[in-house]
Amino acid sequence: MTGAIICFGELLLRMSAPGNERLMQSSQLGIHIGGAEANVAVSLSQFGHSATMVSSLPDNVLGDAVIRDLKSHGVHTNPVLRGDGRVGLYFLESGAVRRPSRIVYDRTGSTFTLTPAESYDWNRLLEGAGWLHISGITPATGLNAARAALDAMSVAKERGVSVSFDGNYREQLWKSWSGNGPEILAELLSKATLAFINELDINLILGSQFADRQDAEAAAFERFPALTYIASTYRQQISANHHKISGRLATPTDVTMSAEMDLPDIVDRIGGGDAYAAGILHGLIEGMTPQHVVDFGIAAAAIKHSVPGDCNRASVEEVEDLLSQNGLDVRR
Repeated sequence: MTGAIICFGELLLRMSAPGNERLMQSSQLGIHIGGAEANVAVSLSQFGHSATMVSSLPDNVLGDAVIRDLKSHGVHTNPVLRGDGRVGLYFLESGAVRRPSRIVYDRTGSTFTLTPAESYDWNRLLEGAGWLHISGITPATGLNAARAALDAMSVAKERGVSVSFDGNYREQLWKSWSGNGPEILAELLSKATLAFINELDINLILGSQFADRQDAEAAAFERFPALTYIASTYRQQISANHHKISGRLATPTDVTMSAEMDLPDIVDRIGGGDAYAAGILHGLIEGMTPQHVVDFGIAAAAIKHSVPGDCNRASVEEVEDLLSQNGLDVRR
């Protein structure tokens, strides 16, 4: 294994309506710890890597609970700052049949969004790191986080730390502070080694209109020469809880596809993309062949669809077991 993986982003509480109820249909809400980068950190820790979370949380019992949860998964939390403010929330209404899932954000004024960019000492935080992982959700939360994300990626590039960037465009969040999403995402993407983006993300960032994913990837590799890999998924939605997914891993000269995985009776799709990102990162760090990398990534994502909550809880052995096609008999 190489150096630690540093993940930077907001830590959240997810409030979920029970089962397939509408939000506020009843008085109960389930609570899960979430956040795109935290999901990746948890998965990588489950895969045996040293994963560290950089963020900021309120200095109260809710912040304490988030820290305890991350630590229980083996994620290092010493760099998480504590201060005034509140923890960010999001509310989830899980879809069913032909009704899509719905998310409502409540993140304004969170400790993370209020923390100045200069609060993070990236030269110290990235010392000994092998990878830095950030998603496009982080800069979308506000100017402070956008500046911090740019600082982190700039220092990572200067220090020779590989950068993993997940596009994750969230229009609601960018609109909340009138942020120029495409411009900021383009600057971040220029520093990335690995990007989780598809033709929609590339068209948004480049102002292009590519219909074909391979053409869009070629344009991104040309525009952003630091990019070594572009990873993405295909998702066919038969109903709200029956999907088919496959993975794609592109380099400037080659494309590798995974087999398609059929996912009937989905338990929870939130965090599936983060599980895929962690699987791809694991494969690259371990020096797997491109085919094994993309197969491992999509298998990790498939398992996440069976697990309630934001974080994947699968081990390397469980992901490889799925790839082995040994069936569904009880493992004893």
